[in-house]
Amino acid sequence: MRRVGISDLPLHGGRCPPWLFKRMKRLSGLISEVIIYEYGTDEFLRRIANPFFFQSFGCVLGFDWHSSGVTTTTLGALKESLDPEKHGIAILGGKGGTSRKTPDEIERMSQVFPLTENETEFLKYASRVSAKVDSSAVQDGYQLYHHNFLLSERGNFAVIQQGMNENNRYARRYHWLSEEIQSFVDEPHTAICCDHRGKTLNMVSVENEDSRKVSVDLVKDSLGEIRKYLMMGRHHWIEKRVFSKLLDLKEFQPRDYEEILAFHGVGPKTIRALALTSKLIYGTELSWKDPVKFSFARGGKDGTPYPVDRKTYDEGNEILREAIGNARLGSREKLHAIRRLESFI
Repeated sequence: MRRVGISDLPLHGGRCPPWLFKRMKRLSGLISEVIIYEYGTDEFLRRIANPFFFQSFGCVLGFDWHSSGVTTTTLGALKESLDPEKHGIAILGGKGGTSRKTPDEIERMSQVFPLTENETEFLKYASRVSAKVDSSAVQDGYQLYHHNFLLSERGNFAVIQQGMNENNRYARRYHWLSEEIQSFVDEPHTAICCDHRGKTLNMVSVENEDSRKVSVDLVKDSLGEIRKYLMMGRHHWIEKRVFSKLLDLKEFQPRDYEEILAFHGVGPKTIRALALTSKLIYGTELSWKDPVKFSFARGGKDGTPYPVDRKTYDEGNEILREAIGNARLGSREKLHAIRRLESFI
């Protein structure tokens, strides 16, 4: 698993105006269709999993350039504009309770895309564990409330999910890409992007590799040591409820750290208890570095950097629609002309 990045955005209230969302749906679908037509579904996933591209994409659609809503609104527009059978891409999940329907949606998509039963089960696992990593293994103070799983007809996927920090009123966006799968828990980041940093227990960093190994050993062989420190009552991070979950893990006998993280009911407190206990008993040093590095058309819905020009927006949509229609009929001249525009920018 290669994790592509994280970006931070301030929480903004309000809703996307219907007149804008209607246009966002149309334009997002047209841009995506051009990318898929020219480069294929896997390239579309690579781009959407890149936080710089995603942020730029949201800005081109006319949403706030630095708002948390760019995530939910852009993905909402894509979910309504892309047809899995036509485009070979399905946008699953969403905000709040909709995110918890992702496994069922993946199951349904296995009837649309040529996915085997094993592939379908792995995709459901990937959806669940990517959320577990960003909510429990990376303890940065952001509570996940949004999870989208973008699936291609070839069985490749991207995950874009967002967490909220109620204290600083910021949201943090997490991007995942299924290419070059190695591990969900061993240095999966290739770019972490945001403006705000804090003290973070990042159990998927390379610096915490020893702690991950010791955590597995503690669960399998040394729960007696944890019980001793629990009974002493001086180590408040080990709650009795957490110890009960550790007993369940011992009975399960996880083979590696990923199996600990994926185990039902294991959350941030259990992960933290194992990490701190491994430091206490074995002296394994922990990394507390926030895994973050960043911060950025058609204007924005709140007038920043300027109001959306509806006439220009609609004209741009029509040009793209015509170019795609002509390309399907064998004339790619307009698509090539659009590509040549890049040399003038």
